[in-house]
Amino acid sequence: MQPRFPLPRLVRRAAALLALAAWGCGRGVPGGAGDVTLTVSAAASLREVMTATAERYRAGHPGVRVRLNFGASGALRQQIEHGAAVDVFVSASEGQMDALAKRGLVDARSRRILAGNELVLVVPAGVPPKVKGFAELASPTVGRVAVGAPGSVPAGEYAEETFRSLGIADAVARKTVYAQNVRQVLTYVESGNVDAGVVYRTDALASDRVRVVAPAPPGSHRPVVYPVAVVSASGHPREAQALVAYLTGPAGRAELLRRGFRVGASPAPRP
Repeated sequence: MQPRFPLPRLVRRAAALLALAAWGCGRGVPGGAGDVTLTVSAAASLREVMTATAERYRAGHPGVRVRLNFGASGALRQQIEHGAAVDVFVSASEGQMDALAKRGLVDARSRRILAGNELVLVVPAGVPPKVKGFAELASPTVGRVAVGAPGSVPAGEYAEETFRSLGIADAVARKTVYAQNVRQVLTYVESGNVDAGVVYRTDALASDRVRVVAPAPPGSHRPVVYPVAVVSASGHPREAQALVAYLTGPAGRAELLRRGFRVGASPAPRP
């Protein structure tokens, strides 16, 4: 039944604005119900670069929010295996990504190499170092050595490969302090609770409380690479793929380079 009298102009205008707002929310207007939130699980060593890149991405894509979840690559993999709501996974090793790919838990077509890094030996800054190279870790003069827990922390796996390559694995194992992720290794060294630790070069660059004494010898471990892929169970696969494209594109690469990472088709440790 039509109303006998037309609505006042002000009421009609208010109704039109409300309708437009409702339409806009469905189109992904910032702050509206149509916003997309992407959860990115990334290796702890990517904390600074991923945080900066995500902020830039949000600024250019106001309808997309990025939630970052950092941790050891192995722990993040297990979360995805157990059904955690994750859209994009960035690992610090191919092995963790391979494990998910074998179970069909990541979209193989979206997989890319994001960056490369270098394994280094660090000591507390401001005190005379007790060690000047990886081989010296076996010396009786060196006390505790911090290393990421192998099996969940790729940096720890790379470190063990290096120790085996140098023939010092047994000697170092007796003095190893295992950490839950590479940033915890850095904290142990910064505090002086250990004589040395094995981290990535980018971790060392992020702290003025540690000093790099040596890189891992060439060929002593697998190349350190960071694969990225869309998680198969993502509720927003199109938006997740767009984020991966951004991370591996010019803007993402520029931020990675600025933070000390290597980018390229096949990043690998320097000789």
